Amino acid sequence: MKRFFSSFLFIAMSLTIMAQMPEEVRRDFALRFEKQPCQQAEAALRQAKTPAEREAMEFLYAYMDQADMLDYSPQFFLENARISLRGREELPWGKTVPDREWRHFVLPVRVNNENLDTFRTACYEDLRRRVSHLSMREAVLEVNHWCHRYVTYRPSDMRTSSPLASMKTATGRCGEESTFTVAALRAVGIPARQVYTPRWAHTDDNHAWVEAWVDGKWYFLGACEPAPRLNMAWFNQPASRGMLMNTNVMGRYKGEEQILKQLPQLTTINVTENYAPTVKTTIEVTDTKGHAVKGAAVRFGLYNYAEFYSLYQTQTDSLGQASLISGLGDMLVWAAEGGRYGFAKVRAGEKKACKRIVLDHKSGERFETEINIVPPSLGSNIVVATAEEEAVNNRRLAYEDSLRLAYVAEWPDDKKIGEIAEVLEYDTASIKPLFHKSEGNYLTLYDLLNAFKEDTVICVGPCKKPMKEILLDMLNTVSDKDLSDFDIDVLTNHMQGIIDYLPTLSSPTLQSLSEEDFRKYVLSPRIGDEMLSPWRTLAWNYFSSDEMEAFQRNPQHLAEWINKNIRTQEGIYRRYISIMPEAAMLNGYADSFSKGLCFVALARSMGIPSRLDPVTLQFQYMRPEAMDAEGESRWQKVDFSVQKAAAPVAQDEKCRLSVDYEPRRFMENPAYYQHFTLSRITNGMPVLMNYAEDATWEKNFKKGAEVDAGDYLLVSGTRMADGSVLARLNIFPVTGDTCVALKMREDKQQVQVIGSFNAEDIYYDMDKGMEQNVLAKTGRGYYVVGLLKANNEPTLHILHDIELQRDALEGWGRTLLMLFPTREEYDLFMKRHAEFPNLPKNLHFGVDSSGAVARDIFSSGITSSEERPVILVGDTFNRVVFFSQGYTIGMGEQLAKIIGKL
Repeated sequence: MKRFFSSFLFIAMSLTIMAQMPEEVRRDFALRFEKQPCQQAEAALRQAKTPAEREAMEFLYAYMDQADMLDYSPQFFLENARISLRGREELPWGKTVPDREWRHFVLPVRVNNENLDTFRTACYEDLRRRVSHLSMREAVLEVNHWCHRYVTYRPSDMRTSSPLASMKTATGRCGEESTFTVAALRAVGIPARQVYTPRWAHTDDNHAWVEAWVDGKWYFLGACEPAPRLNMAWFNQPASRGMLMNTNVMGRYKGEEQILKQLPQLTTINVTENYAPTVKTTIEVTDTKGHAVKGAAVRFGLYNYAEFYSLYQTQTDSLGQASLISGLGDMLVWAAEGGRYGFAKVRAGEKKACKRIVLDHKSGERFETEINIVPPSLGSNIVVATAEEEAVNNRRLAYEDSLRLAYVAEWPDDKKIGEIAEVLEYDTASIKPLFHKSEGNYLTLYDLLNAFKEDTVICVGPCKKPMKEILLDMLNTVSDKDLSDFDIDVLTNHMQGIIDYLPTLSSPTLQSLSEEDFRKYVLSPRIGDEMLSPWRTLAWNYFSSDEMEAFQRNPQHLAEWINKNIRTQEGIYRRYISIMPEAAMLNGYADSFSKGLCFVALARSMGIPSRLDPVTLQFQYMRPEAMDAEGESRWQKVDFSVQKAAAPVAQDEKCRLSVDYEPRRFMENPAYYQHFTLSRITNGMPVLMNYAEDATWEKNFKKGAEVDAGDYLLVSGTRMADGSVLARLNIFPVTGDTCVALKMREDKQQVQVIGSFNAEDIYYDMDKGMEQNVLAKTGRGYYVVGLLKANNEPTLHILHDIELQRDALEGWGRTLLMLFPTREEYDLFMKRHAEFPNLPKNLHFGVDSSGAVARDIFSSGITSSEERPVILVGDTFNRVVFFSQGYTIGMGEQLAKIIGKL
């Protein structure tokens, strides 16, 4: 009876809480628009036809991102909400999903920072028919198969494609695959959320996947990577070594998970406990006299991509303390307040109750320190399917791959592109790369080229070219992803503005630009990682010719105009969702970053060269008076804090920083993000300098790089085969020409015998079409053997990384033998073999047809897991000197390092 009463009381309390939820939403809705009414929100409530639709609109507008409120119409959100409500009625699990989960994990359209589209309304019927006869658990697995039929993994840039754009390109990085899969699950009323590990602890990289709510419990799955069961994915074991896994939830979510951060419209929750052992780590921040410091900024950092990446940032409480629940590995915790800072390595789970960090450093100091970072130990979070389940799943994967590949095969090949060029009267060589990059968006590209195919000569800036060549110049400034998902109306707006307005400008700056600078900083519609939008004609809607001429003479006046006419109202910029320039101008308010985008858009439309500096993330314009000045920076920082036109804009002193490094074998030219990074210490906190992904010591720092004066942190690290890191921190001031040494730590004992492997094991050799032992292929000496899994992300990463070290591995001359578990998986991989054109010639593929190689490796004691992929380096004396298992970044370089020491 007592248990019955307790259960009844719990249920009653739960129902009471849920009953109160709409009232809390209405209160938050009212508070948000109390001081600043919103026409869009008011229109959404007017258009709602039922109480359920009104409640949905109240929730969405109470908590949606500021950018979404301004960039999308009320009708867009209402149509999506109606589909969500319809699914709740039509699908068998609809009414079993609690209100809390439905509001936070079904109703929201946004998943990440993607462009919102009509995916839910376009795909609902197709998905509903596919799952309406299934249980909720079966439906989740089925939706993932549907997603795999349309999208497979491929790395790309930071901008997240919308779900429909991912379907059009048939590919996406993990963040896009998971955005797509969450959107598909939500479309059929299944609560779903995108889970991120900001960075792995044992290897460089991050990852995103999906959690789905099924019958009262959250389960995980690899997005667009269907497995026979839930909680089964290639990242089971990497996640067991994770330090932090989290997800963003729309609104004031009050679930069972730890809340990392709760903002007015967004809650970030910690879901690490779903994957790995966790512990609460508390640090105490004090000044040099031992007094607790309240309100100090605290950053829990994890070594990854050669920086101590911020897993979680918070402030100390009244006791000077801050805490994080994380996995059981090493972190670097950095604290700062009032310009002073301190840091310490912290081992999550160590016995000491509270780690103290003293703010004992200040600006101008120079010092170095070395830190050894150890990731969490490997866990055993493994779900195993039966052989029959695996076989059925593999057959489905192969069929879905064939459907996707058939769609991709319809895209224009070189012959078809040649015919298109002839019809449109374009040079084939000039449009061929554009069509290949446009992928499933090729018809849109065709229409754009057809609209501006005239040979009429246009004079714009330093260029005097036919219209079609100006279009090609513009298209060659956008990203590959832009070409695959651009909207024709957007780029038509840009071309029309360029043709109609830029020739009328008489700016001396515009005329004196080089063609390259003109293309990059005036012609290009691409500013940062925002979604392209039609801002090219904005200036002519708001300014007179006299005003534009004044802005051209002094672009800072444009910044002052923006500051006066567009209020700064910070939104939730944590997700990097910017407000489009045209929406910022129309509504008269935006966050500071979106104001910067608006400045660049208006400036370029008036012929003023401007940019978002990719390294410092400053908005800048090219100084008219410094066009030809040698030794002087051409770029002027825009300061939106200026309130008066007469106020001068303070510019940072420019200095030259060079890095000294002594090359060594297999590390002749250290790579930025892989071996070292540079951060500027601002207000006591390191802020990463965002150099290009191909930046290196020799290319960017050997002869010196221009930086602002200030304090800097140079981090370097050598990652070991077990995932640990030998890190080094060098802190120094830059006040003029400065030289600093880059030192890469080494462990001379790294290569050692760690196990055994029988080189006489039999496998099926695809080159000879027969079974033979490994030794017959490798010959005497060292070799590499790998166990792969067809077309899963870790395998693809490893093969791409090996491509990057082709010269070193071919120069080594020994055999690399990569084995698939079955002929079926080998055939599945070979359909994508063309994606790897630069594999070393000494790399061969085969099939572990009898399973002898796998049994030998997995029973050797080197590992307790049977996870693939596996890479080992062995020799004919059956000694294993290197072993790597699971998801690993930089495998090619690791192999190059190992063979260099053999």
